[in-house]
Amino acid sequence: MSPRESPLRTQVQAAHLALTFLTTLPLPHIREVREGDFARASAYYPLAGYAVGGGVSLLLWLGLPLPGGVVAALGVGGWLLLTGMLHFDGLVDSADALFAVKTPAQRLEILRDLHMGAFGLAVGALALLTLWSLLAAPIPAYAPLVAAVAARTALLLPMNLYPAARAESLGARSREGRWGVALLLAAPTLLLPGAGVAWLAALGAALLVARFAAGRLGGGLSGDVFGMIVVCAELAALCAFAWGR
Repeated sequence: MSPRESPLRTQVQAAHLALTFLTTLPLPHIREVREGDFARASAYYPLAGYAVGGGVSLLLWLGLPLPGGVVAALGVGGWLLLTGMLHFDGLVDSADALFAVKTPAQRLEILRDLHMGAFGLAVGALALLTLWSLLAAPIPAYAPLVAAVAARTALLLPMNLYPAARAESLGARSREGRWGVALLLAAPTLLLPGAGVAWLAALGAALLVARFAAGRLGGGLSGDVFGMIVVCAELAALCAFAWGR
């Protein structure tokens, strides 16, 4: 941080970076990313959850005169569009690596491979089908908003509990975010009916996926695994809403 730069401006820039990194919102391009910027930005991940989940929730709330399956398909498309498929890509790449019968070092190399394998295809298709089914179910219109915010907040726990699988990676630079800021931003979602159980489901899924992934990668987590954690935590939170109906 420059000596002349105020703490408030630094935090505003961190929030901006979080939104430009995790969403496809048409925000001004960030010209320079400095040391520590990604770590500061992780505290504002819930803002991206509001943007992504809020967009899908708005679609459900509108009550379009279309079959439920079509609305759910539009919701899946909107979810992927608003995230730029960032987390979905991490899910697919992580599945190819984590389920391979290889050594931890070899799995880390698979994570670098841009090609999709059978594991990634199967897990990706299953995740999309599950998301579609949940959006077509009789869940509250605000459920996607809660799920998206809870998942991105819950991600901070494994991000900071586990070391980085690769020290030079973007995932490593995003660790050590400020928990207090994230929780404060996400807290309003807990006021919605059923949100408490959804939050617990998201947190439980995040920790389970992180533990499994760390065991397969030699103890650390990568940025792709962070994407997998977000997707699994979102689905778990939506399942909690569907189960409670």
